[in-house]
This record gives sequence, structure tokens and C-alpha cells, in this order.
Amino acid sequence: MEGLQYQCGPCKTIAPHFKQYATKYPEADFLKVDVDKCQTTAATYNITAMPTFLFLKNGKKVDEIKGADPQKLEDKIKKWYSVESEGGGSSGVHGYIDLLSLINKSQTECLNESDDHTLSHCLTKGGQYLESDCDEQLIISVAFQSNVKLHSLKIHGPETNAPKTVKIFTNQGTLDFDKAERGEPTQTLELTKEDVVEDAIIPLKFVKFQNVQSVTLFIKDNLGGEDITQVDFLSFIGTTVISSTNMGEFKRVAGKRGESH
Repeated sequence: MEGLQYQCGPCKTIAPHFKQYATKYPEADFLKVDVDKCQTTAATYNITAMPTFLFLKNGKKVDEIKGADPQKLEDKIKKWYSVESEGGGSSGVHGYIDLLSLINKSQTECLNESDDHTLSHCLTKGGQYLESDCDEQLIISVAFQSNVKLHSLKIHGPETNAPKTVKIFTNQGTLDFDKAERGEPTQTLELTKEDVVEDAIIPLKFVKFQNVQSVTLFIKDNLGGEDITQVDFLSFIGTTVISSTNMGEFKRVAGKRGESH
């Protein structure tokens, strides 16, 4: 998480709060930039008012707030700090995040999901799950808000009903079952019961998943040969594709873990 701050009158007013938040939320990086000296960066992010605070994850903008309102700023910090601490930062893989916060829900769907147990139920841990309807097969299509690099997956489920054969396609858009069956995937997974237990991580061929805008999972069958497939939890682990932002123009307000500068 990163912020932009400009040295106008309102900026100077909110500056002490900004510095306080940098210490209060040590997992985030708080940075500031001088709009007069760094006009390219200001133009890149279309800054039209000061102060403007940008929220970045791996160099990509994910949110923005304008104005010198300390409460609104802290509320926004809490929103993304929570994602980083509870969702985005707890992938279980060092150096990578759970990409849940970057999923574009309006372009995400699941074919053959049951009416009572849908895709949204398995994207967070909460006791609910995704279940197939007419047979054991599922097609899960997920789009991201920005291009990502996929490192690995988590696919948890009960031993008898959890996915077994999973064909993974990237940047294909929506596939039907016939195309998914015949198509050449980016990678095919043959899962075992050890792969689907809680917190198990399924590595991908990372070199093949370097610039992913969307990913489609075709779940062909399940471990027990049952008529219904169940997914208790599905997680995509990776990072966003680094943008061309010149981070040298940003001045650190506080270091990690709240170290002052």
C-alpha cells in the first residue's frame, strides 16, 4: 500500500496524520511525492486535486482518495490494510499474495454450479462451498482487475468429492464444456488427496503464467468418481504485473514496521 502526498496547504494540515498512520499500520509502505518536481508521475495517475492519496499493490493502483479528511483516509487505509493482512498477505507462499482482492467479480462465472452452492461461496473461508449441479464437471472463469502472474493455487475439498483432473486455460474468455474438453490447456493438474487438504498449495508452471488477464479452470472429474464435485475453498496465489511506475520519485514517509526516516 502506498500513498501520494503533495505539499499544498491542506497537504501540510494532514501531514501529521499521514505520518501517524505510517507508524500505526506498519505492514504498509507510506510514500509521498512532490507534484511540481515529479510531473510525469502526477500525469500518469491523472492527479487533478491535492492532496490525492493513491493505494498501490505491487506497483498497480487499486484505489484512490482525494481531500484532507483524516477519518476518510484512515478508513480507506483500514480497508486495504485488512486485505493485505487477512487476504492479500496470507497466501502461505513467501513473496506472493492471495489475489482475491484483484478478482473482477462482474466478469467471473461458473458453469454447472448448483443454485444453493455457488462460486462465491468457495472464494473465501466461511463454511460454505461450491457444488456442481447436473454432473461432476465445472467450468470456473475468473478475470482480474489487472494482469497478474500466477504462482500457485489452493483447491480444497472433501476427499471423495474434491476435484481430480483440472485443465487450466489462460486469457481464453468463457469456454463451454465441449471446447474445454477438446482444447489445449496451459497446464493440466492431476490432483491427489494430499493436494486438496486445507492449506495445501498446488504449484503451477510459473513461466507459463506470467501475464494473465483471466484464468479458466475446467474441473473434469473428482477424486471419488462421484456425481457431484465440491470445492470448499479456491485461491489464486501470485502477484500483479509490475507497471512502469518510477518508484524513485516517491519519498518514503516511514519504513516497514513503522521505522521512521
